[in-house]
Amino acid sequence: MQEWTSLINNFLEQIDFESYDAFYANFKINIPENFNFVYDVVDRYAREQPEKKALVWCNDDGEENIFTFADLKYYSEKAANLFSEYGIKKGDVVKLTLKGRYEFWICILGLHRIGAIALPGTHMLTTRDLKYRIE
Repeated sequence: MQEWTSLINNFLEQIDFESYDAFYANFKINIPENFNFVYDVVDRYAREQPEKKALVWCNDDGEENIFTFADLKYYSEKAANLFSEYGIKKGDVVKLTLKGRYEFWICILGLHRIGAIALPGTHMLTTRDLKYRIE
């Protein structure tokens, strides 16, 4: 638990509260000006605890994939490179739909890594829904 509190203390002024009212009155998140979840959280864990479990993905068929923070760093860097090769850059909005796949999370991290904005959506979106979101 020590490593978690070390990281969380970078972003929260207080993590223990005596009551809900105290929490409600005093909870504050400190978000650094150039905060990027991938660099500030995922990559930090990849440096400090590379083998720490970060993502467990399972499907209805019993298939399971376990990713460490080192894995997420590696695969999100590969995804970021691929997105960059396709011309995606900081500030671009990318519609992302991968039905129940672990690759969805890797792509989200890859997009965040290059500063692109992920626009997630379910596979159940209609043409009208997609058009609305894209416009």
